[in-house]
Amino acid sequence: MSTAVPDQGNPTGGPRRPRRPQAMALALVLVLALAAAVLLGYRLAGPGTPSDTSPEAGFARDMQTHHNQAVQMALMLRDKGPEPTLAAVAYDIITSQQQQSGQMYAWLSMWRLPQTSTQPAMAWMAANPAVHDMGAMPTGAATAPGSGSMLLPDGRMPGMASPADLRTLQSSSGKDAETLFLKLMIQHHTAGIAMARAIQPLTDRPEVLTLAQAVVSAQAAEIDQMKTLLAAKGG
Repeated sequence: MSTAVPDQGNPTGGPRRPRRPQAMALALVLVLALAAAVLLGYRLAGPGTPSDTSPEAGFARDMQTHHNQAVQMALMLRDKGPEPTLAAVAYDIITSQQQQSGQMYAWLSMWRLPQTSTQPAMAWMAANPAVHDMGAMPTGAATAPGSGSMLLPDGRMPGMASPADLRTLQSSSGKDAETLFLKLMIQHHTAGIAMARAIQPLTDRPEVLTLAQAVVSAQAAEIDQMKTLLAAKGG
């Protein structure tokens, strides 16, 4: 018959109790975690959180729309088996802009704002015509201060491909598809850069400023690369 051996850390053999230093350390960790959660929640959803009509919210919504169409066009081209350099450009657009769209979706969620708005697209830019280079927007956008809209006559945001453009890109192949993609994406990036530059003087939120600068830097470099590729194709 076996004999129970008393717990060496508990000579009485009774129920073992947590050591006081360990319990205090655990309590401290829980208190610090709770404090951090409270502070984070205050920062993301407190008095300093952007409002539904703020430039930050408008930028997050509109740039998601812009990015999502760029990804759509890049996926169309990728499926056509473009030449390697252009395939790499398309891959970079797909991966980087999907990731950035996810960031902006998360901002709106953390700010407790809806992903869509009843305001017209780009209203945050139209209300502040002096903060960006209106001449940098693709031809066709309303450029007169006070015009009340930054949209194209058919309601598209500047730089966005039309439904007809997308159908043509989808149905084309070979050099025709590559040339059209480059033309559409250069225009698309030009408008994206203008939007990213426009938000910078309107916000002091570091996450928005960091992403906006990343958009400007990456898309400016891609425009240079795509112009070189387009010229090589005689476009």
